[in-house]
Amino acid sequence: MAMTGCGPADGGVETLTWYINPDAGGQAAIAAKCTEEAGGAYRIETSLLPTDAAAQREQLARRLAAGDDSMDIMSIDPPFIPELAEPGFLAPVPDDVAQATTENTLDGALAGATWKDELVTVPFWANTQILWYRKSVAEAAGLDMSQPVTWDQLMEAATEQEKLLGVQGSPAESMTVWINALIESAGGQILENPEAPADELQLGLTSEAGVEAARIIGTIGDEGLGGPGLPTSTENTSLTLFQGNEGSFMVNYPFVWPATLSGVEAGTLEQSVIDDIGWALYPQVYEGEDTAPPLGGINLGVGANSQNPELAYEAIECIVQPENQTEYFITNGNPPSNSEAYEDPAIEEQFPMAETIRDSLELAAPRPQTPFYNEISTGLQQEWSPPNEVDPDVTPEESQEFITAVLRGEKLL
Repeated sequence: MAMTGCGPADGGVETLTWYINPDAGGQAAIAAKCTEEAGGAYRIETSLLPTDAAAQREQLARRLAAGDDSMDIMSIDPPFIPELAEPGFLAPVPDDVAQATTENTLDGALAGATWKDELVTVPFWANTQILWYRKSVAEAAGLDMSQPVTWDQLMEAATEQEKLLGVQGSPAESMTVWINALIESAGGQILENPEAPADELQLGLTSEAGVEAARIIGTIGDEGLGGPGLPTSTENTSLTLFQGNEGSFMVNYPFVWPATLSGVEAGTLEQSVIDDIGWALYPQVYEGEDTAPPLGGINLGVGANSQNPELAYEAIECIVQPENQTEYFITNGNPPSNSEAYEDPAIEEQFPMAETIRDSLELAAPRPQTPFYNEISTGLQQEWSPPNEVDPDVTPEESQEFITAVLRGEKLL
């Protein structure tokens, strides 16, 4: 981890600190590349944030609230952006930078970078879940995977063949991701008026979409379709389940592909496993209605107290160039937010499902965009876990009442 102080270094060259989330070295490599291309205008040094997303949020919020002037560039998860933008912790994105950095940006990624219809961060890389499936199971179920499939079809196929579904049921951020994707895919929203103050926020958990989401999660939990480990299942454990003999269908991120290839190369998985894997868009809730896959990734923001906001945005323009996004995808497995980056043939060679990922990011829906996201997400994790206790007749109403009371200061998480 490289730390830096403020102000000029190396004979007057300004040093910019980029607070990065942990990765496989890709952000540090881009920082070095852009430093070289700057020709002495600035130097970017990276400072590593904690591994856990919640801890990243806490550190960024605390530093920004304290007026830390080293927050030149920050890698920020989309759900945390409103919380940092609302109190004015982020420096405004200049119009010319906004125009230059959002051309050809995929719709989902662009939505996650905004707050109150204004671009407050710059999209860097985007993430989404797609549907991974075992070709043999889909074929036995008679499913045409070139066409959209529904959650009910997947549950029926898993039941009939005594297979398990790969989903994330742990009481963590992954549970909020699942709930949000189901509700959005059903045409609803967890939060109906995201820009309202805490005591006026209206939740949509008791809507038809919220009840349907609870039915799907509750059915998978109650009927054991996610396996005995579902209450603690994460992205990694659901992948292990999917790769096994009981694997069938799984919703998960693009890391699945390189992770499985590595298993085959290491001899821990048979080649037949990778040969049996296909991919498609995230499942529909209602047949014939567009799905709304999860949206993740990282956007870049500049601290309001940065001593060098103009240079920071100049550096960000370099960081998010399509060729850098392409290289970052290939080396670190994090998909581009820019559609132009997907045109490089090297991407499809490394990720043959790249077109599906791009299409998914066009449809992807952000999690609730609100300064009170932490309260909503934590409340959902508490009330919708474990999955086998989720009841469509009870859970939506009870969770809506509980979270509403928390937002009004009447209850504690």
